[in-house]
Amino acid sequence: MKLRHLTFRLLEVYVSVVRHGSISEAARQLHLTQPTVSLQLKRLSEAVGEPLLEHTRGSVKLTDAGEVLFSACQDMLGRFNDLQDNLHELKGGHAGHFSIAMVNTAQYVLPRLLGPFSQDYPEVDVTVEIGNREQVLQRFNQQLDDIYIFSHPPSLDHAAAARFLRNPLIMIASASHPLALETVVTLPQLIQERFLLREPGSATRMLFDSWLQTHGLQLRRSLQMASNEAIRVGVAAGMGLAVVSQHALPQGVTGIVPLAVEGMPLESHWHFIVRRDRRLPYAARRFLIYADDHLESCLDPTFVCHEIRALLDELALA
Repeated sequence: MKLRHLTFRLLEVYVSVVRHGSISEAARQLHLTQPTVSLQLKRLSEAVGEPLLEHTRGSVKLTDAGEVLFSACQDMLGRFNDLQDNLHELKGGHAGHFSIAMVNTAQYVLPRLLGPFSQDYPEVDVTVEIGNREQVLQRFNQQLDDIYIFSHPPSLDHAAAARFLRNPLIMIASASHPLALETVVTLPQLIQERFLLREPGSATRMLFDSWLQTHGLQLRRSLQMASNEAIRVGVAAGMGLAVVSQHALPQGVTGIVPLAVEGMPLESHWHFIVRRDRRLPYAARRFLIYADDHLESCLDPTFVCHEIRALLDELALA
């Protein structure tokens, strides 16, 4: 093992290949040729003394040694990013970069915090990634981002969570649906209806399925749809009922009404999630502090939960 031959550039190239899943895409992102990237990977593998990547169907897969090296690279590159942030802090500037990955429905909430934050800290660069729960959980496992937003956080030892907003799940119907006239909708009435559902694994779907099982209910008719927008359009068109986040139903929306269903709304919360085993950049810490200080002014105070400060205190002791 010739670790003294390792260079910062070699590690950067390696991390780029792993993150992008292919040599060609990494070469494009780094403005290098594919042969140059392949040569860098060969030099790195020779320095480590072990194969790092396996090539399968145009993509790359990490070997056991590759996993260990990638984890070490994440830590080293993170410390260099922290160094840059430290230098910005020494200059008294509010600059730096951090990334947030959030599940689809959080896009109705997060911009209300990010907008004012970006105005107050214009030199902080924020990268936002949006996906379904499975995609965001995969990003969490690969340590691709600094902050993650889930409504149903992963139960992992290295996941530190802080609730910041209640996320009630409500049932909606077309304004012309017969149940829209009911003062209280009973459970037997629901079983006769068709439901528009998110994909299995989404937090909304998981909570709704759990609620059905708790009450010994099983849907007879359902359609799976890929997004909350598609579900809202489908409900308004009379295709069926749906369970959605109350935050995903804009004020003043027409053609859709919430139903007064026994046992609803279902209680849920939005969480900020960070990894305990990864250094949180100063810019990300600054955003969490800002969010905690401005929750009531940016979001509806009736839904606010204050757990962010405890999360930051925990990370400070780590």
